Amino acid sequence: MTRSRLTGATAVAEGGRVRITQLELDYRLEQHQKYLDGVIGGSRADFKLCDLSRLDLGSRDLSQADFSGARLVGCVLRGARLHDAILFAADLREADMIKAEFHRADLRGACLRGARLSDAFFIDADFRDGLMMRPGKGGALESVTFGDGRAEVSRVRAERADMRGARMSNAFIVQTDFTDANLSNVKFIRADLSNTNLTGATLEGADFTDANLSGAILAGAVLSRASLMNTNLRGADLVGAILDGVDLSGADLSDAKMIRALDDLDGSLRERLTEHLRWITSGGREGRRAELTRMDLSGRKLGSINLSAACFSYSNLKGVTLARASLVMADLAFADLRDADLGHCDLRGATLRRATLTGANLAGARLGPVEIVGATISQWPTNLENARLGLVNFTGADLRAARLVRANLERADLRDANLSGANLQDALLTGADLRGCRTENCDLRGATGAKFV
Repeated sequence: MTRSRLTGATAVAEGGRVRITQLELDYRLEQHQKYLDGVIGGSRADFKLCDLSRLDLGSRDLSQADFSGARLVGCVLRGARLHDAILFAADLREADMIKAEFHRADLRGACLRGARLSDAFFIDADFRDGLMMRPGKGGALESVTFGDGRAEVSRVRAERADMRGARMSNAFIVQTDFTDANLSNVKFIRADLSNTNLTGATLEGADFTDANLSGAILAGAVLSRASLMNTNLRGADLVGAILDGVDLSGADLSDAKMIRALDDLDGSLRERLTEHLRWITSGGREGRRAELTRMDLSGRKLGSINLSAACFSYSNLKGVTLARASLVMADLAFADLRDADLGHCDLRGATLRRATLTGANLAGARLGPVEIVGATISQWPTNLENARLGLVNFTGADLRAARLVRANLERADLRDANLSGANLQDALLTGADLRGCRTENCDLRGATGAKFV
């Protein structure tokens, strides 16, 4: 089929854009692939001011292609490669960009409202302002940009997206889900991130100068060395966030949820722990459970204490000593346990979901399941889903049946650990030492970096 016959099917669509058919698209992308491969006769894909809405570009190599001002509403770009592509002022509303790669892409003035970006890569991408004009009727210039020229990433699902080094100054990013996304060193200067979900996101070195983060959820986020000068954090949730090297003096923290100092407790820590022990030994008839949520307990010495079923969720336990303590069925979700000593600790059935344990000592720790007698569920596993476990010492630890889904175990020491029956789906094991590790019936689907000796 000749190119003339293909192009003859095109028509003018919304906004004066040239409507592209799937057949025409496929032909142009064949020529583009030849261009990328250096084959004679190939040509770079040029879709400036074209309408490709609802077409399928999934898994294609679109690197260096030009989509300036193009309409890509509802397009399938899943798994596509768009390195160095030009999407200046492009309309990408509701597009499927899951696992797509946009390294160094030009997305200035683009609209991604309602798009799906889960597990996508936007490393060093440009989301700054961009206004595209063209001659209209009578020669007067008219805008073809969707919106006011600000890049829009609102109501987007971007869980686990990697946007390291992206430029998003002035961008409109409200109500977007960045759960577990990597946003290290991103420029968010004057950006509107109100009511954005940044749970567990990595925001090290990010610049939020003059940005609006009102109502944002930053639970468990890593904000080390981030700039928060004149940042609006009114009503934001910062409980469990890691704020090492962060100056909060210039931020508006009105009504923000923060870690409480130990002085804010009604009663001393010793009294609370004594009451908790009475609660345990009396089967709940006397005393009361230790509720130590959102507290700063960093550096405390709590070794060999019975803290079973205690609640430490969202607390700062950095550098705490809990060696040989009993934390059976304890709640440590979102807790900061970096460099903590949990050697030979009993953590059976504990909840450590989204906890940060980087550099902690769990040598010989018990993280196997709790046997439930007389219940419909016979075992209650230890929950380490989405936990940060990089550089953790797990030598000789019991992790039988533990839930480690999407856990980060980079460079963890798992020598002689027991992972029998553990769920490690989508876990990161790059550089982990797995010598002598038991993995019978271990679920490793989607896990990366595992090297068993």
